[in-house]
Amino acid sequence: MSTSAATKAPAPQEPESRPAQSALDRYFKISERGSSLSREVRGGFATFFAMAYIIVLNPIILGSAKDMYGHHLDNGQLVTATALTAAFTTLLMGVIGNVPIALAAGLGVNTVVALQLAPRMTWPDAMGMVVLAGFVVMLLVATGLRERVMNAVPLGLRKGIAIGIGLFIMLIGLVDSGFVTRIPDVAQTTVPLQLGTDGHLHGWPVLVFILGTLLTLALIVRKVPGAILISIVTMTVAAVVINAVTTIPSWGLTTPKWPGNPVASPDFGLIGQFSLFGGFGKVGVLTGILFVFTVLLSCFFDAMGTIMGISDEAKLTDAQGNMPGINKVLFVDGIAVAAGGASSSSATTCFVESTAGVGEGARTGFANVVTGGLFAVALFLTPVATMVPSQAATPALIAVGFLIMSHSVKEIDWADYTIAIPAFVTMMMMPFTYSITNGIGMGFITFVVLRLAAGRAREIPVAMYVVSAVFTFYYLMPALGLT
Repeated sequence: MSTSAATKAPAPQEPESRPAQSALDRYFKISERGSSLSREVRGGFATFFAMAYIIVLNPIILGSAKDMYGHHLDNGQLVTATALTAAFTTLLMGVIGNVPIALAAGLGVNTVVALQLAPRMTWPDAMGMVVLAGFVVMLLVATGLRERVMNAVPLGLRKGIAIGIGLFIMLIGLVDSGFVTRIPDVAQTTVPLQLGTDGHLHGWPVLVFILGTLLTLALIVRKVPGAILISIVTMTVAAVVINAVTTIPSWGLTTPKWPGNPVASPDFGLIGQFSLFGGFGKVGVLTGILFVFTVLLSCFFDAMGTIMGISDEAKLTDAQGNMPGINKVLFVDGIAVAAGGASSSSATTCFVESTAGVGEGARTGFANVVTGGLFAVALFLTPVATMVPSQAATPALIAVGFLIMSHSVKEIDWADYTIAIPAFVTMMMMPFTYSITNGIGMGFITFVVLRLAAGRAREIPVAMYVVSAVFTFYYLMPALGLT
């Protein structure tokens, strides 16, 4: 090697050019958040498969209830409404909120609509109250009051509400599957429920439910993505085979039989079928306000916890644990609640199953675009969705009830009786009175009374005094001759 060659300065190198970001990448901030298009697509698919069971479960829950005139909602139309609203709101959250949080009809609030609102009014009236709750959510966000109202209810009591809803959902699953049934009044017993139809478990439908529950829980333990959907599909196939080779007296509302044509045009008959103020004429202004408040509260706290939990897991929060741009996300959530009522699919809310997509690497709203697109495709598979029997779908309620409880019970301060007892009352009264409204009302009243008894009146937010007073008046209405 020559001296000149050895001492020659190296030629300057061109700076390494980064690949130009596409408009899609820039809009959703995919690279900025350390993600990639392939991760977002995988995350979108994972979230869809983790929560697609709602297309089956929501029609079963709503379709099994009657309004005050004995009318049922059409199952096929409910499937269309559920899928359409999930597609629309999930896409909206992705495009406006730019977070990987998918939305669909909320499990819990749909039981409020089906079992508490509808029996007292018509279906359009009940859905109108859901729309009103959505408007209130949007108003609270626009005025900056949503976060303030959130802070008025103690954390432990909020967790008690979540747990109560989880227990209520589990009981709904047990009843709808036929695993437990109501003992007829003619039996003259103080025991309200029994195992099976006569104190024993028998029949193929119940076996499908038991195997489905065990399969769902086993897949969850194994952390299998899409565990709930896998179980529903597997047990539906088993039910179809069983129904074809044996004689089953009744599967309930849905008989598992493969449709002649699995693809069909969506039935949009329920879209727009709501009455904003019709329900108030049926139940009165005060009861109507309490119904709207119950829907609002169910959506309010469930969505807030889900949004913060997923945003933290996706590393979208700052050092103080706050998520930049959260008002956009909260406002879309309000739109989703109203959209659910307007489509007759019940209130739509954020789904914790979105963590499946985050686990696959999703960090932006583009994952929601994928998930929403898949829900849109599901619109054309109504005949397949409506062949799923409740015994194959209700194991998901058991699993979701467990997941809700496991996420919340450890966050209650059981050493502080002024929180622990109201939380306990809340979570027990929901399933035992078959009413989310009763659980919330009794929990709030208990909290105020115990804090006053403990000499801690200054620790009670003004909003809790007001709400508890409204609930107290509500419970006294029959005694006062106001109902």
